[in-house]
Amino acid sequence: MRNTLILVDQIHHDMAAGLSDYDAIIESTVRRARPVILTAVAAMLAFIPLTHSVFWGALAYVLIGGVGMGTLLTLLFLPALYALWFRVKREHRTAAVADKVQAHPHLHQPAE
Repeated sequence: MRNTLILVDQIHHDMAAGLSDYDAIIESTVRRARPVILTAVAAMLAFIPLTHSVFWGALAYVLIGGVGMGTLLTLLFLPALYALWFRVKREHRTAAVADKVQAHPHLHQPAE
């Protein structure tokens, strides 16, 4: 739940910084993917010792699966749902790519 709120807040922050709605959704999701995945993996690894317990073993497997599915939903479903809910349209990439090339010319220099 916390990762979902952080991702939506990051989308709003990127929109306030001047990115288009579509770019804000993409950039926010890419930027937050590593912390979300690392947090989920750490939580899932923490449940592994419980899997050997007779009493808590089944619950540990459920929690590992739930954290994994929640992470996938956060990174894949949430941005798509956000775009659908707020009717964000995909923009033409030619103008956006040209703007990024002008903003970061060192990234698009030909190899020597």
